[in-house]
Order: sequence, then structure tokens, then C-alpha cells
Amino acid sequence: MAILEESKRIIEDKRFQGMTPAVSRILLSSPTMHDGERYWVDEAIRTNWVTTVGANINAVEDELKGFIGRKEAVGLASGTSALHLAIRLAGERLYGQARVNEGVLSGKHVFCTDMTFDATINPVAYEGGEAVFIDTESDSWNMDPASLRKAFELYPEVKLIVVAHLYGTPGKAEEIRRIADEHGALIVEDAAESLGAGVFLSEDTPFDRGRNSGDREEHGRLLRQTGCFGDFSVISFNGNKIITGSSGGMMLTDSAEAAKKVRKWSTQARDNAPWYQHSELGYNYRMSNIVAGVIRGQIPHLTEHIAQKRAIYERYREGLADLPVSLNPIPDNVRPNYWLSCMIIDPDAMCYQKRTDSTAEYRTEPGKSCPTEILNALSAFNAEGRPIWKPMHMQPIYSAMPYVSAFDTDNGRDIFDRGLCLPSDNKMTEEEQQLVIDIIHRCFR
Repeated sequence: MAILEESKRIIEDKRFQGMTPAVSRILLSSPTMHDGERYWVDEAIRTNWVTTVGANINAVEDELKGFIGRKEAVGLASGTSALHLAIRLAGERLYGQARVNEGVLSGKHVFCTDMTFDATINPVAYEGGEAVFIDTESDSWNMDPASLRKAFELYPEVKLIVVAHLYGTPGKAEEIRRIADEHGALIVEDAAESLGAGVFLSEDTPFDRGRNSGDREEHGRLLRQTGCFGDFSVISFNGNKIITGSSGGMMLTDSAEAAKKVRKWSTQARDNAPWYQHSELGYNYRMSNIVAGVIRGQIPHLTEHIAQKRAIYERYREGLADLPVSLNPIPDNVRPNYWLSCMIIDPDAMCYQKRTDSTAEYRTEPGKSCPTEILNALSAFNAEGRPIWKPMHMQPIYSAMPYVSAFDTDNGRDIFDRGLCLPSDNKMTEEEQQLVIDIIHRCFR
């Protein structure tokens, strides 16, 4: 009832006079289907490969490891399950196999991206580890290398870093790898949101400059894709991602032994014996051949989807240029996949806004606005926006865990307070996007 009352109040606000809600809901980011998905799903059903093995899984693994540039890929049930097994792999390599009733990271600290979805962090807890959250830099809204260096001064024993690329924009992968190498640490790379994005390698890159199958050259610079920057890396095919299977994920590595372990663990870790025998803890984490059929039909359209998302970002940048706002930043040395277009309001253009763990309120002020007002206005006119990821150190579940920043201010909290995700569905028409832009302008009146 309160939501309906708020929507009615906004529609009747004189600033929005003459506007009518969108006929169809303008979505944040939804699946975009083509023809190939049905073909490969039907093929799996026709041939009766309706299980966790089959030609679709094999093809998806082969195509994506070649596209990204890794030697091994394992299709799994979700990005979260891929992260779990990647983190378990890293933990076993560092600390050895755990007892069956203990996590492999029990009693260990792990440095983690702070501003991300909690699926990035939860597998650390699954394995008994304690996250240490690293503050966010303003250049790309990803893990800050200076804060990571400070964290190693405070916790020199740490040997694992879990780093994510936010909203499709790669973080400072080279700097983070240099720091990791200095301390003998492994990296688990969460590239769930950034499939198809990349980093231009510098002349003194810590990564091997030898060309892999996913590298490409642009204006004399070598672009390497996300999914290549971790000892173990992860991508997601959740329904809102740049390509989807409705669900699904993938673990990427250059280690054949690691890939073999993940395949075993993901199918309940059954031993090679003539009966059901288990020497390790296993999971029901393998990708379905039906899900893989959807992904297989999506892969040829990845570059098309990225181009559509980029056009959306550019229209927002042009349409909002006269407001005291800026879009999510893109450093010169990266190519994002533009998965979500986001916006941050200048500090002196923020109206009053107060948030608790479950509520948000604001007061309108001429010439100013805030994420709560804009999100409510979008919803009133049948458009879907979202808050920026609430930083992990602010989450009730993780608020007691350590947080490290090299700054005088809390960058992640500031971005969360002033930022929001805009409708970024690649089926959104230019007319629908113009409605979104108009709503945002009127919020600042």
C-alpha cells in the first residue's frame, strides 16, 4: 500500500505533469533470446541427453575457454557454485585438504572485494574463512590496490584474494596481481558480471604477454579478457547476465588437474570404484545439458549484446550530461561489457536521504535529488532501477568482520549512498530510455 501511495504521489507531483507510465515495464536487465537456444535445447531432448552430461555442455566449455583464453573450463550449476569450488581449490592448494566436517579455510583470513553481491563472499564463509573487506577505488568502482597493500601490512599471513569486476568494468587486475605475487597469494577472480570485457596489458604487465586464444589487438595494444586474471576464475549465466542459460556458471583455469577435481567434486565426488564410494566431500553442482543448450544458443550473440549495452551507456552519458551526475567510470586501459549503466550524483547535488537496514526516506529539494527519489520515480512510471550493491562491510551478516581502507573516507559507502543502477535492458527502445532520462531530469527540478 505504501508503495502504491508513493507512486501516486510522484505521478501527481507537478514536476511530472504530462508524463504517463510506460505501457510495458522497462527492465533493469532481462534475458534476450534468439533462435539457436530452442534448437540446442530441443536437440538435447530429442537425443535424450537430459542430464548433467552431453554435447551442449562439452560445446559450451570448449567455445568459452577458447573465446576467453583459458586452457580449461568446467560448466557448473551457477556462478555461486563455481565460486565455491574455485575458493575450495585455492584453499586446498594453500592449506591442504580439510577434514570432512571443517572448511578448507577454517581460521584463515581472506581479502575480498567489498562492493559486490554477497555471492562473491559467501563461499569464503562456506569454507570457514573470515573475509577482510578491501575498500573500493573511484576509478572503476572495484578493489583498491592501495587498500589491498595496507591490508597486507595488517594481515601479512593472508594468502588468498577474492576479487570481482563490478557491473562489467574490469578492475586494476595488473596492480592486484603484482601485490598478490609479492606476498605469494592466490587470486580467485569473480568475472560473473564481466564476460566479454578486457584489460589492455601494459608493457611491464605481471601477466604472460604470450598471445592466448582470447587476446585481441586494438591500435597496437593487447587486450586480455576478464576470466584470465585469476588462478581460478568464474563467470555466470544467471538470467540477468550479458548472456544467459537461465542459470549456470563456469570455473576457468589453466590447470588440467584443477579442472579434473572440479568435475569430480561437482558430481558428488564419487571415487573410481565399482560401487558408490567417496573419499572427499562432493556437491550436486554440475551444469545441466538443457541449461547448456540455452547458453550454446546465446554465445554467438555475445558481441551483439555488448554493442547494444554500450549504446545504452552512451545514450545515458549524452542525455544526462547537463545534470550534476556522472556514469559509472571506465578507465582508459579497459574495455567493459557495459552490463549495467549506473549513475552517481555529485555530493553537493544530493537532497536529504536517510537509510536504515530496511527503509529509506528522502526530502525533495529544488535542483537536487538522491537515489531513493529517482528509484521511486522510475518505479512509479513502470521502470526498474536498483541501488548500487551495498558494500559487504555494511551488511548485517558481515558487519563484524574486518574492513581496510587506505582513504580518509569510506569510498564504498559513498558510492552506495550516491549511486544507482539504471534500466539497462538491451531490448529497451530509445523512446523508453528517453522516458527514463526525462524522469531523472524532472527529479532535479
